[in-house]
Parts: sequence; structure tokens; C-alpha cells
Amino acid sequence: MKNFILIYFLGLFFALAQKKTINFYKEAERINLYSNVIPCKSNLETLVDYNSTGRTFKKIANPEIWHFPAKEINKNKPAVLVMPGGGYFDLWFDKEGVDVAKWLNSLGVTAFVLKYRLPHWESEECKSKVALMDAQRAMRIIRSNSKKWSINPNKIGVLGFSAGGHLASSISTHYDNGLSKSSIEMEKNTSSRPDFTVLIYPVVTMQNSQATHYGSRENLIGKKPSKEYIDYFSNELQVKADTPPAIMIHTNEDSDVPPENSILYYLALRKYNIPAAIHIWEKGEHGLAFGKDGYSFKSWAQICEEWMFEREIIN
Repeated sequence: MKNFILIYFLGLFFALAQKKTINFYKEAERINLYSNVIPCKSNLETLVDYNSTGRTFKKIANPEIWHFPAKEINKNKPAVLVMPGGGYFDLWFDKEGVDVAKWLNSLGVTAFVLKYRLPHWESEECKSKVALMDAQRAMRIIRSNSKKWSINPNKIGVLGFSAGGHLASSISTHYDNGLSKSSIEMEKNTSSRPDFTVLIYPVVTMQNSQATHYGSRENLIGKKPSKEYIDYFSNELQVKADTPPAIMIHTNEDSDVPPENSILYYLALRKYNIPAAIHIWEKGEHGLAFGKDGYSFKSWAQICEEWMFEREIIN
């Protein structure tokens, strides 16, 4: 009888938690990245799945940003573009997206969760292009609408998990200040550069090494990529003097995406005297998101908040 009561209340708890997530979903404004022609458009139909962590996406046909505005009265809020992980195969959209938007909102930060196209499902011609293309477009949309959304255009960052961390470090090293040849006003005059970067157990390197997550690499640049592609998407090699400040979060036990990925990016930033922080916990497997009981990794969110405070991103 006691076990029955315990199971009943646990079920009720999880049902209420799921209901809160669904309600939070409904609050999001969903914004198409491309109003007319989608570059590298495919014939895919978006596939939605569910697991114990919530909603996941595959075969994304129409990339979007989901807008979760902070409720603070402040008219000059920071914003973060959140990039869920999934090995460039799928998107763990609740666990590493919507849940993160909730946390950012609690800090007075407006959040945008990026539903980006996944290279695994795309054509050989487009697979290496679509995710970064979507991230850059999302950044331009956010910055060009900053006044409308009460956002400080100089405090727009990116936060990515795992392969989403690779995408976040990609846009942090492969940005532009506007595409002068574009006929679209927003693309011509709006920078795609983030102002700060948060990387949670990120994929960073694509080199032939023990640190490389070969699943993400194969999905992004194929089974036999050229040296040019390997170097281009090894973001530790692409850091330059104006790469944005960053904080890296990892665990020593991560065997899927080893902590050397974060270390390599941290050392590259230090080479150019770019402000950087890194925290590597001893315990914890890959993909913990906000962590779980028994792991000190759970404290990463507080440490990240303190870092944003020190960087004067949040008050």
C-alpha cells in the first residue's frame, strides 16, 4: 500500500512538472528564420519524438527561434540564443533548450531557443552549411529586433550543449559584421557576432584525436572530410583577437565528449588574452544538462550566473 501511494504521488509530481513545461511552451513566440526562400531547402518533414527528458526533433524542415521574453521591466535586457545538443543528429529541445530558457528568464535574460537544421539529414552539398547558416540568421534577427524586444544589442550571447556547443563556438569564431553583397537589409547591416559564449560539455575540435566526437564530425562534414574542412570546423584553430569572451563547463568523466574540447578552446582564448573561464568537475557523464542529485556538476548554473555578473552581462 505504501509503495502504491509513493508511486501515485511520484506520478502526480512528474505530470505537474510536464504540465508546467507545456504551459511554458505555449508562451513562446515561434519565429521562422526565413520568411521567403530557405537556402539549402530540403524535402524533409520535421519529426517530433518524446523521451524521459521531453521533446526531441529530427529532420527539421523549417528552422525557427522560440522566443521566451524575460518578464523584468528593464528595457535593456541581455539575451541568449540557446543551442540544444544531439550530435547534429537530433535536438534535445526540452532538456537543453526550453528548460534553459526558464533558467535564463529567472535571471532577467530573454532567451531564444534555436531549432536549427540537423546536418545528418541534409544533402552532402548542404550538410556542413545549414546549422551555422541558421545560427547566424538567428543572431541577425535578434539583434535587428533588439529595440522591439527591449534587448541590449551589445549583450546578446550564445549558449550551447554538446554539438550545440560546437555550433555556439562556430558562430563565435565564424561570424561577420554584415554581408555587404546581400540584397536583404538585415543581412547587409547586422553583425552575426555573439557578445559572449557559454559552452556546456561542448564539441569543439574536429581533428583526428582522442578528444574528437566522431559522431558529430561525421554528421557535419562526412566520413572522409578534407583537411580544410577538419581545420575550418576545429574551432580552437579559428579563435582570433575579436572572438567573444567565453565560459566552458565540463566533467572529467565525460567519455563521449572529453574535457580536452573545452581545454583547447580555453587555451586558444588565452593565447589572444580574451577573457575566459573554465570549470571541470570530477564526476558526471556526458549530457547531464542541469545535472542530477549527487553530482556537484549541478552548481554550474550558479557559477555561470556569477560569471555573467562579473562580466556585467546581468545586474
